[in-house]
Amino acid sequence: MSDPHPDWTAVALSRQVRRKPRQIWYEGKPIVLFRTDAGVQALFDRCPHRFAELSGGRVVNDAVECPYHGWRFSGDGACSALPGHLGDLPRVKVQPYETFETDGVIFVAAKDPGAPPYTHAMAGQDIVARRVISATQSTLIDTAENILDATHTHFTHKGILRGLNDKRYEVIVDITGGPGWVEACYTGEDKQQGLVSKLLEGTRAKTIGRFKSPGIAELEYWGPDGLNLATTFHLRQSRPGQVDGIGWLIGPRNGGLGHFKALFFRPFFRIALEQDRRVLSAALSNSARDPVAAPVIGPLDFLRSDIAKIMNGDLPDAATNPRRSVIEL
Repeated sequence: MSDPHPDWTAVALSRQVRRKPRQIWYEGKPIVLFRTDAGVQALFDRCPHRFAELSGGRVVNDAVECPYHGWRFSGDGACSALPGHLGDLPRVKVQPYETFETDGVIFVAAKDPGAPPYTHAMAGQDIVARRVISATQSTLIDTAENILDATHTHFTHKGILRGLNDKRYEVIVDITGGPGWVEACYTGEDKQQGLVSKLLEGTRAKTIGRFKSPGIAELEYWGPDGLNLATTFHLRQSRPGQVDGIGWLIGPRNGGLGHFKALFFRPFFRIALEQDRRVLSAALSNSARDPVAAPVIGPLDFLRSDIAKIMNGDLPDAATNPRRSVIEL
């Protein structure tokens, strides 16, 4: 198996790791997260003695204790105690992972990236943010493209993100990119007609959909005076057929108005998320049926090819060839 990606990956909310160890999946491997006085630690979730899952144990003296025979391992992976044994401790080690906790989210990496992780584009600004988790039966590229795809919202999210009628607007789409990122900027649609826009937005100046390596999908809705709403999702292919995500739902504080809007934003978002989950799960199952075929890249799939290139470690075409399209949206 190849080494995991060296960049930080969001894997859990801080509130999910309290007194008990917790198992997450990272790069196809089970990882145990556990909290100590020094912060959150991460180890490969397998005791080297008899291969029991360390996540089924408990935290004792800042070490995770195996539920089978009680072997304990500290945050660096070394065996720190073996209850009942009076001699030297076995010189065994569980693979440790780097961890970083910020803004209510836990990140892991196989190696120290040398800098703090990226959270979202509005970090440090006067905002209201709500954190969410997701698990979708899909592939990373399909999930990321789904978040950033404006054209499916007329069908999958009718009434929530789009109006109940078939009215469309002429919209300009500008595609730009660079090393590790690509984005589509939509202008010309003053306001969507769905419930989310009617309740939470004013006039819309532009919408931006952005993908960043290794698996970050961002949507930003801007008005004439600044940000109206935004979502940032850190996605990972935790195991074959499953994509896990840690996300932020973001809006300007605007005194107490931002908190009021947040009461509506998260419930509506969860409805839209469940609609997408159903479509993506069904598509994944259908893709495995004979005859197996590659998906068709349509003329409105503005980011698919560039996302694929970024995930492959290549420069996206938009970095050297920015492009513009005019569509009805």
